[in-house]
Amino acid sequence: MKKLLLGAAAGVAALSATTAVAEDVNVAFFLEWATPNQIAKVEKAYDDAMGVDVNWTDFATGVGMSEAMLAGDIDISYSQGLAPFVTAIQQGAPLKMVAIAVAYEANDCFVADSLGINSDNASELEGTTVAVPLNTMADYSFRLQMAALGVDTDALTIVDQAPADGAVSLADGSVSMACIFGGASAKAAGEVGTPIMSTDQKSAAGITSFDVVSVTESFATEHPELLKTFLEVTAESNAAWAASPGEGIEIIAADAGMDVDTTSSQMAGFVFPTVAEQIANYFNEGGIATQAAASLGLVFSSESDAAKLAATIDGSFLQ
Repeated sequence: MKKLLLGAAAGVAALSATTAVAEDVNVAFFLEWATPNQIAKVEKAYDDAMGVDVNWTDFATGVGMSEAMLAGDIDISYSQGLAPFVTAIQQGAPLKMVAIAVAYEANDCFVADSLGINSDNASELEGTTVAVPLNTMADYSFRLQMAALGVDTDALTIVDQAPADGAVSLADGSVSMACIFGGASAKAAGEVGTPIMSTDQKSAAGITSFDVVSVTESFATEHPELLKTFLEVTAESNAAWAASPGEGIEIIAADAGMDVDTTSSQMAGFVFPTVAEQIANYFNEGGIATQAAASLGLVFSSESDAAKLAATIDGSFLQ
């Protein structure tokens, strides 16, 4: 993975001249969420290319990532869900979306097998308790699935639980359904439950997801070259994976806290957009990033508000 340094080395030379000095960079990530850049993370390719210590901290939810960025503890959040990012922006948080980390099938909501509830009789969920990690992409998927199936979410008792806790609650019968992200948690939920919508059903209903790379405005302003180099190393990691799928899977699995089979299965359903794809499809005018943010309620009507949106969704650091 040291070959990743070649593409990012140019950024290091410009750091002292163009940015404020940074002793280290703090990055948030998820366990149970396998991505190619974890090889660069483990092998310290980010540290070498950026010329600083890169400290990685795992979080249970994207909401926690937002809170840590606002507290000044995290500079970059890698693969933060779009939903918690939008929620933070709606609340006035000074954050930016600067890249797309991964696109994937919308998270599953597992119904306890003992209940006999599926997509055909989903309304029988009404009156029961469900576990959902609120303001995450699993929450986003949950609400879209319930709408597609005609389930009144106001008739559900929704408890806010991280995926691992939701899987436990599903197993012990505390909840009738748990909405999950993360390979190991999904595997555990699948041992006692079944997704209420299949992959084909979600696809037909237009229910899809993607995670973003988000950053504090202050870090983007003060350390643009560090941010660009971080994204370069990430892009080169993705390119290396695309060229040799499966190479380094053991490193990724260990860093993600999963076994190799679970990691391989999870990554088979992931798409890691190239820089060119991100610029052309996500960060173009009226692109996927803006459309998805609008679908989550991040809608700006006035001309000045449109400028705010443009400042929030910023693909310039990819170029």
